[in-house]
Amino acid sequence: MVSQPPKIALPPTQDELPWDDGVPMESQRHKLQMDLLLETLQPWLAERDHGYVGGNMFLYYSLAQVRNRDFMGPDVFAVVGVPKGERKSWVMWEEGKGPDVVIELLSESTADYDKTEKKRLYEGQVRVPEYFWFDPFNPEDWAGFRLQGGCYEPLAVDGDGALPSQRLGLRLVRWGGCYQDIQAVWLRWMTAAGTLLPTKDELREQEFQRAEQEKQRAELASQRAERLAVQLRALGVEPEGE
Repeated sequence: MVSQPPKIALPPTQDELPWDDGVPMESQRHKLQMDLLLETLQPWLAERDHGYVGGNMFLYYSLAQVRNRDFMGPDVFAVVGVPKGERKSWVMWEEGKGPDVVIELLSESTADYDKTEKKRLYEGQVRVPEYFWFDPFNPEDWAGFRLQGGCYEPLAVDGDGALPSQRLGLRLVRWGGCYQDIQAVWLRWMTAAGTLLPTKDELREQEFQRAEQEKQRAELASQRAERLAVQLRALGVEPEGE
């Protein structure tokens, strides 16, 4: 007698759905680019009382997709207006909504699919309000789209050469610099005021610089106080507190 698989009530939950297909990222550069976007956006999100940021995890948008085992997941995505907390995958019928922003990192093997089939999927079925793509090895190949009247309309770069995200109130900009010892052009988040959302290393450097500045100010204040004390003693006046 052949045993039957256990029945799963529909719609299934994230605990019942596959959340790992064992397929690695395409390259170290792709993995680091994903890390950079997530690492800088998560502290920004932590200052808000709602929202979720994820990457390289399954997105479930329909039961037909589950039946067909048509697994797919954005490289980076952000959702606003949802409770914070850990997820194994993003299940739209559990969450009540899909991602607000999706970023796909192009490669030779995925570029055509990301620009055509996946774009149509995000546009027509998942209804992602903002979709961006970026090629870490060809930074000139980047684009952004906003859902307008049911169709994606291309976004134009602003005066800083950035693509705006209305949903997050941030911008995406190409930045030439060193991240994790790799010099390249990276895609990064930037505020409306033009400030890059900092990496952990940049935050540590900022804290170090602030501490050094405070130390220098304290030393200057001590030197000024000492000079004043010397001048007062020369006049026969004992400085207060001594």
